[in-house]
Amino acid sequence: MRIGLLSDTHIPDVATALPHQLEAVFHGVDLILHAGDIYASSVLDHLERIAPVLAAEGDDDYLPRDRRVRPKHVLDIDGLTLWLLHEFPFDWRFVSGSRSEGELAEALKFYGSDAPDITIFGHSHRAIVRHAAQGMLLVNPGSPTLPRYERCLGTVGILNITSGGAEAQLVQLE
Repeated sequence: MRIGLLSDTHIPDVATALPHQLEAVFHGVDLILHAGDIYASSVLDHLERIAPVLAAEGDDDYLPRDRRVRPKHVLDIDGLTLWLLHEFPFDWRFVSGSRSEGELAEALKFYGSDAPDITIFGHSHRAIVRHAAQGMLLVNPGSPTLPRYERCLGTVGILNITSGGAEAQLVQLE
């Protein structure tokens, strides 16, 4: 399964619409996951013309009820558990690498067998793909409209899931 990833679009506050480059990058994806701070349901409507969409509710989202938006989605895709949420559920220093893998493994024990194989999140506007403790894949696709809180073209992600494995890549919009 090929999945398009984005977060922190902040439309219409920082841009009037999604960058047109998204359509080419997401061409042929099976699903699009938006990791929150959407601001307007029209963003999800636009994305849904490309592929089905699920979204995490961001800390700045005050959207009307929308079947696509939840605080957290838990998906099972080809035997892998994927969490989609806005804020990373553990100490951010695990993502940045300033906390040890052992400390993340210890934090994951709290979730037991419910710990995800893949965590997709946003909030920081900083793109990252990292394999962490116990093989967990961490992906923050950054923001296509406000990367590192700068108004310019940013990044999105592509997640490829095959039976038992997952790989993610970041795509800089040009």
